[in-house]
Amino acid sequence: MMKRSKAIYFFVLFFYCLSTKSWSQIQIGGDRDIDYSTPKTYTIGGITVSGKNRFDPDAIIMISGLSVGESIDIPGEKISNAIRNLWKQNLFSDVRISLVRTEGSTAFLDIYLVEQPRLSKFKFNGVTKNEADEIRKDIQLYREKIVTENLVQTTQNKVREYFIDKGFYKAQVKVKQVPDTLTMNHVILIIDVKKGKKVKIKEIIIDGNTHFSDAAIKRFMKDTKEKSHFVPFKELDTLLVSTVKNMLKLNGKQVLSNFSIYAQENMRLKIFKTSKFLKENLRKDKKNIIEKYNAKGFRDAKIVKDSIYYADDGNMIIYLKIAEGNKYYFRNINFTGNTKYSDKILSDILGIEKGDVFNQKLLDTRLYMNPNGRDISSLYMDDGYLFFQVTPIEVLVENDSIDLEIRIYEGNQATINRVTVSGNTKTNDHVIVREIRTRPGDLFKRSDIIRTQRELAQLGYFDAEKLNVVPTPNPATSTVDVEYQVAEKSSDQIELSGGWGGGRLVGTLGVSFNNFSLKNIGNKKAWQPLPSGDGQKLSIRAQSNGVYYQSYNFSFTEPWLGGKKPNAFSLTAYHSVQTNGQTKYLRDENNKVVRDDEGNKVENTLRQDVKITGVSIGLGKRLRFPDDYFTLYQEVSYQHYDMNQWQYFLFTDGVSNNLYYSVKISRNSIDQPIYPRTGSQFSLSLQLTPPYSLFDDRFTKENIPNLTSQEKYRWIEYHKWKITSSWFTQLVGNLVLNTRVGYGFLGSYNKYLGSAPFERFNLGGSGLSTGGSFGFLLGREIIALRGYDDESVSPQSGAPFIGKYTVELRYPFSLNPSATIYGLAFVEAGNTWINIKDFNPFNVKRSAGVGIRIFLPMFGMLGLDWGYRFDDTPEYRPQSKRHQIHFTIGTNIGNL
Repeated sequence: MMKRSKAIYFFVLFFYCLSTKSWSQIQIGGDRDIDYSTPKTYTIGGITVSGKNRFDPDAIIMISGLSVGESIDIPGEKISNAIRNLWKQNLFSDVRISLVRTEGSTAFLDIYLVEQPRLSKFKFNGVTKNEADEIRKDIQLYREKIVTENLVQTTQNKVREYFIDKGFYKAQVKVKQVPDTLTMNHVILIIDVKKGKKVKIKEIIIDGNTHFSDAAIKRFMKDTKEKSHFVPFKELDTLLVSTVKNMLKLNGKQVLSNFSIYAQENMRLKIFKTSKFLKENLRKDKKNIIEKYNAKGFRDAKIVKDSIYYADDGNMIIYLKIAEGNKYYFRNINFTGNTKYSDKILSDILGIEKGDVFNQKLLDTRLYMNPNGRDISSLYMDDGYLFFQVTPIEVLVENDSIDLEIRIYEGNQATINRVTVSGNTKTNDHVIVREIRTRPGDLFKRSDIIRTQRELAQLGYFDAEKLNVVPTPNPATSTVDVEYQVAEKSSDQIELSGGWGGGRLVGTLGVSFNNFSLKNIGNKKAWQPLPSGDGQKLSIRAQSNGVYYQSYNFSFTEPWLGGKKPNAFSLTAYHSVQTNGQTKYLRDENNKVVRDDEGNKVENTLRQDVKITGVSIGLGKRLRFPDDYFTLYQEVSYQHYDMNQWQYFLFTDGVSNNLYYSVKISRNSIDQPIYPRTGSQFSLSLQLTPPYSLFDDRFTKENIPNLTSQEKYRWIEYHKWKITSSWFTQLVGNLVLNTRVGYGFLGSYNKYLGSAPFERFNLGGSGLSTGGSFGFLLGREIIALRGYDDESVSPQSGAPFIGKYTVELRYPFSLNPSATIYGLAFVEAGNTWINIKDFNPFNVKRSAGVGIRIFLPMFGMLGLDWGYRFDDTPEYRPQSKRHQIHFTIGTNIGNL
């Protein structure tokens, strides 16, 4: 009875307080009393707004919901609603509505408001400047922002979350409001932080596991790692003595296991992974553990308990208890609902035999999405069956065996209705549409969708990580609308391409507009800053290493000549001057040009130079055979060499001409150009000149020794072959293995004339000549071999035979299109040979090293490599230090 009386008392008290809070907001002015038990109806005669606030009175009245002339009950629901409406704005710390006076049945009201304080400024205590700068981005505080309790609490939580993400799990954060004495109704927020010590994962304890060792399970945890612990000699003597004593009882496997456990406990080194604890990482890693168990047949495996507690030193200990369950195997697998393809065809694609270890991930891959495209869903969807569904059902689980029934719903074949593109703010629609493989009226094919994504990524105009395809199927009409969503990125470049080595800097400065529009060049509105959007490429470059060398280049490429077929047209023109460092005209001691009596400039007789002028026209075409990853590129080029007292060639004065035709067949199936993960590149090229000597009687065995070098090489003749191949393999996640191999061969038509002095190969260094004693060599193809000096693995005059091999392991640190960064480790080998009889692809100069690449849209690819050479350079080259640093700007560090 006593308990019941207390309950009634608190119930009545609660409603009394509630009613007091509601009606206490109505304050009575004047000499009129209001009977709260008997509401009376009034007409609002006027509403005023008072208090400490800076808001427009009309806006306040509108928000309240009250209006002059309307009828209200006092007290009544409309007054309560008005108060609630104003509180909902989170702008006020006090809200009151007062009855100022009444005149008969007319009431005059006043809305009294006290505005929430505003923020003057905020400051941190207990954090570094860099930490404060990073936190500011997260908390988004700014002057004049309204300060509420919710804002204070949110700020406190965000600051604490920041330090938790940094590993300070015991961080304490308190946000205090201090009135600003200089500005009325403003406060200063003081954010006090006590970070405490950084908390790391001291130990991960695994319990209940028998199939996988503790070390294996810890390896499955990709982002949750124990802190480094390296005491290799702790209790080692005890282990050795115990092993010797029990040698007769232990077999080799047990001894190995004991030493393995010892190494795990005492020699933990974490170089690339931190031991910082994050709940989200632990959640993912627990999922990884279960997936590994599932892949080995333990379909019932689960983590039945996990706990986290602190050790005496303040670091964390994670405890995981695993229930492995039984190991299962596939037994009978039957298909139902399939009419298009037979059970045998589907079984062959599934590739799972009776008795195989049950693997849910493998089953899902073979049913839904196999990276190589060999799965049952791809089989159907590449034939238009967009509405296809496949569902594996476990019809019987008996002992350690599982019977599956693969239920298939084929549905109707779907045709493509509409194809749209969104997100292209710069690139014109027709540039994108011409790369799209899905056309209205065609059968839907998933492979066409995937191929279109690749082609759009290869353009280089869009962020490959944000390319998206949104199919909108309509089962009623058996059609599908396909939308390609793209995100533009900057593709124009302020181009730098160069390297450092041998004590001299070689640099290229220019601009490349990779999405140019020639047809809009006369449209003033299109100059933003240049006409763009048609996918053409315009490049203007200047290259130099100082007074010794200058080069000027212009190139233009139209990838779709005529606009109907992917026939790429290119035009290139260039001019370069190489000197011995002397000026063209004599200069006096004041560096002024010397003139003769007639006022003419006096030429410098000490000057040695060679001028090279060239132009080339090319046409590329996509092929359909053997597949449409192949392209054919043909080019006609002319180069003119003009030598003046040039001491670094076979003849000092005269001219030489190089007119050649080149053809290259290549295949490119990489998924994207900046950081490819899968695919390959292959090219076979031939560059040849007319065989002039075969039609000239002077070029016989007897006459050739009597010809001058100028006569021999006035018109250069040769045929040059190159074959290169590159493969990209995605190992784990974004870890990529790139392997490359390339060979080159320079041949002659006339065995008595021999190989031409032009177009030879020079090997070594960063892949860009740094001059040396010969300046920039004429007509050389310079190939990189990191770890060696520039051009040090070949004669100074170059070699007609070359081979090179490269293996790179790449891992990205950032795939942001505004700054793509990845590290690499490489092993390289290569060599050059003078004669075919000396050619030996296994007789190579080897090197290894590490490097980093940074791709910035405005500058292209920047690279820094450290290489170490294992072998000596040829005897005709001076030996240098074993290690080299190579700085490169540009994606191409040699064409092999």
